[in-house]
Amino acid sequence: MLNMLPNVPQSFVTERLFIRLPMPGDGKAVFEAQQASLKEMLPWIHWAHYQTTMEQTENGVRYAHEQFMRKKDLRLHLFDRQTGVFVGSSGLHNINWSVPKMEIGYWMDTRHSGKGYMTEAVAGITGFAFQQLGVHRLEIHCDPANTLSRAIPEKLGYELEAILKQNSLSTDGRSYRDTCVYSKLNIHSNSTG
Repeated sequence: MLNMLPNVPQSFVTERLFIRLPMPGDGKAVFEAQQASLKEMLPWIHWAHYQTTMEQTENGVRYAHEQFMRKKDLRLHLFDRQTGVFVGSSGLHNINWSVPKMEIGYWMDTRHSGKGYMTEAVAGITGFAFQQLGVHRLEIHCDPANTLSRAIPEKLGYELEAILKQNSLSTDGRSYRDTCVYSKLNIHSNSTG
């Protein structure tokens, strides 16, 4: 079945960003960005609660590279086109090639937040998924209280389909949390009927 999957380009650009698959050697930049952003990530991202070393982060990058090449999970690293500085991570996750549908996730190095980079990245990834990969449905999931994360799909014309009540635990495991499910359909994708 793998040979029936679409070709997945390894990089693309937006106006200000170079977006590409994770590459061996990215671990240092990713680790430093995570450490600088921990305070902001802790309420929203489960993995932020687990202390990691630069070596563990590099191992994670190498695993993400392998998953990308196998088309199992398409993590993407975001770089400022002018400076080459790592500014965040996004990607296409929970992939179901049979529909095809995917979920966009993202986190930002808070040293670069407030510049519209993540909105630009998600807009670019949406176009990439629809035009290059032929994806029919994209979703973005986030906590209703995460107003910065919610603002991105709302700015980009994603529809709030549902708020799932108490379907997950808070990142500290102490309370139940709701989840917003935003979606966007590719109006140009082929129907199965």
